[in-house]
Amino acid sequence: MQENSLNKPIEQKIADTLEKNYMPYAMSVIVSRAIPEIDGFKPSHRKLLYTMYEMKLLTGPRTKSANVVGQTMKLNPHGDMAIYETLVRLTRGNEAMLHPYIDSKGNFGKQYSRDMQFAAPRYTEVKLEKLCEEIFRDIGKDTVDFMDNYDGTIKEPVLLPVTFPGILVNVNQGIAVGMASSICSFNLREVCEAAAAYIENKATDISQYLKAPDFSSGGRLLYDEKELKQIYDTGRGGVKLRARYRYDKANSCIEIFEIPYVSSAEAIIDQIADLVKSGKIREITDIRDETDLNGLKITVDIRKNADPDGIMEKLFRLTSLQDVFSCNFNILIHGRPKVMGIREILQEWTAFRIGCVRRQLGYDIARKKEKLHLLLGLERILLDIDKAIKIVRGTEKDSMVVPNLMEGFGIDRIQAEYVAEIKLRNLNREYIIERTGEISVLKGDIAGLEDQLGNERKIKKGIIRQLKEIAAKYGSPRRTEIIYEEEYQEPDEGSLIEDYNLKIFLTKEGYLKKIALTSLRAGPEHKLKESDIILQEIDSHNKADLLLFSDRQTVYKMKIYDIEDSKASSLGDYLNNLLQLDKDEKIIYIVATDDYKGWMLFAFENGKMAKIEMSGYETKTNRKKLANAYYGKSALAGIFYLREDVELAAVSSINKVLIFNTGSINPKATRSSQGVQVMTAKKKSLLSSVKRPDEMKIAEPAYYRTKSLPATGSYLKKCDSADKTEQVTLDEINN
Repeated sequence: MQENSLNKPIEQKIADTLEKNYMPYAMSVIVSRAIPEIDGFKPSHRKLLYTMYEMKLLTGPRTKSANVVGQTMKLNPHGDMAIYETLVRLTRGNEAMLHPYIDSKGNFGKQYSRDMQFAAPRYTEVKLEKLCEEIFRDIGKDTVDFMDNYDGTIKEPVLLPVTFPGILVNVNQGIAVGMASSICSFNLREVCEAAAAYIENKATDISQYLKAPDFSSGGRLLYDEKELKQIYDTGRGGVKLRARYRYDKANSCIEIFEIPYVSSAEAIIDQIADLVKSGKIREITDIRDETDLNGLKITVDIRKNADPDGIMEKLFRLTSLQDVFSCNFNILIHGRPKVMGIREILQEWTAFRIGCVRRQLGYDIARKKEKLHLLLGLERILLDIDKAIKIVRGTEKDSMVVPNLMEGFGIDRIQAEYVAEIKLRNLNREYIIERTGEISVLKGDIAGLEDQLGNERKIKKGIIRQLKEIAAKYGSPRRTEIIYEEEYQEPDEGSLIEDYNLKIFLTKEGYLKKIALTSLRAGPEHKLKESDIILQEIDSHNKADLLLFSDRQTVYKMKIYDIEDSKASSLGDYLNNLLQLDKDEKIIYIVATDDYKGWMLFAFENGKMAKIEMSGYETKTNRKKLANAYYGKSALAGIFYLREDVELAAVSSINKVLIFNTGSINPKATRSSQGVQVMTAKKKSLLSSVKRPDEMKIAEPAYYRTKSLPATGSYLKKCDSADKTEQVTLDEINN
């Protein structure tokens, strides 16, 4: 809804509003801000570099960054800090680019640091790198179109006539509206060789020349042939990057000196510190940032005799010391965004470069023809110089000199103007012979240029020659080391987890504590909420699975190492948060296992018991939650985990006791089985609890034993009724 001048609301369709107001903004962000073009630059980059070129910073000395920022504002109406941040990223000092375009002096921060701030523009100095000669080559020869700046006062290039595929040479990332672009960097020499090979033969295997992405941050690239092929073919995919490190045995520390391009030193340090605090990695004693003028260095102190390679494998899996650079080769082609593979990018760049060369050849031909035209006029006059002098001397008015020369020699105005401007001292034999001798040279040059202009094969040969020269002049060794599949092996999750003995405690109020035995010995006193008690205590180890049975016939599964270590002095993890339990759902029993052997025994109030194979709870898909964990149509009276058959005592609501061996109950494969009748009801009694005979302290166990099931059991003798153990029943848990 909108309002008119009378404050009356005017109805307007939302689709029309979006098309009128939002779509122009979205297209502006896509076309004029976030997505690079085939020359490899976004508008902000292009405006900045062209301003520096016009300031003669390609050959001159460095100037203050503030000066560059101020001049760039003639082309870029954004704020000075936005322009300066663009400049910072293009500098050698920031180390964000594999082949930087700006030579810098001063503090420009670092790409690998989240917190290191760059100095203000009044303190830093910049000029263009030598490589920029290839970006602006022949820009004055009509190689690219120019357009008005935002206020129409000066001209700026629409694209830059780069002589190499710069779009592939440096990382270029941007987020537009509804789309994004993320182009990884490749080694300049490899890019030039691949482009030259492609121009010679479009069917060439590009991967033979372009080995893999190369990043300014160095590190290692885990080579995945299938993934790289997808990136090369479609422009989408991801490459795995890994940090590089060395082990200082004398000081028992690991020195990390190169990290993945998408990571930062501070984030890595925070992640490692969190792992140490949570107890997931116990071999690390300290971590610190020792980055200095020599470059990045993260030092990790480890315990003596610890395995540094094993520790790093854990860190690769658990931190951004190993990360993925996601590729999305989205590029503007003739004003339209397009996601392309490497081959298609080279095709578009080749067409663009051929167009630049043709325009440059056309410009050179036109200039030479203009000069030839002047010399041909000069030749005609110099054949009879005395006549020319006579015409000039015989002309009364200055304005008639040119028309009279035109009439006297049959030349046009341009030729006559040129002749009229010749100095008297140049009317000598040497000058005349020298200038007229240029005519044949110019005719030969023009013929050669016109032949090249009309022959695309010759243009391509010239481009290939330039590419090879650039590769030889500016190429450098790879910074990112390629690790092939046979040289590395992704470790399985279990090999990275530290294993140690521990105890797990379950409380009535729904808290779970995982405590290492070493920690438990140091502080055995448990902290519990008021009125809370410990329901269950089990021994296990860090690599086992934990099964948590709830009162809703559901079992929750998790790896014990996924639970944070606790101390006896803490409350532990609240299960409602840990498992996302339903409202009023409670965990009533826990089991730890690593082989899923044995049975679960469920006793129900109706006197039946179900003996379920533990293997029935094992799943291949690592499901976190299993429904129908046990029979639900009769209330539970007890749960037991059995590694082997044992004797148990069933107690009814009328104090009848039945001691039986679980071997008499046949196991079931179906989790929700109702089981078999064990204790028969008498006088509408219910099975109230199941306990171990030794817990009940029964003086004569044989009195309550039975040879066959089901059975009613025997009344509890007075001598056995003084149960001194404090057992918590399922009813008490639920209440």
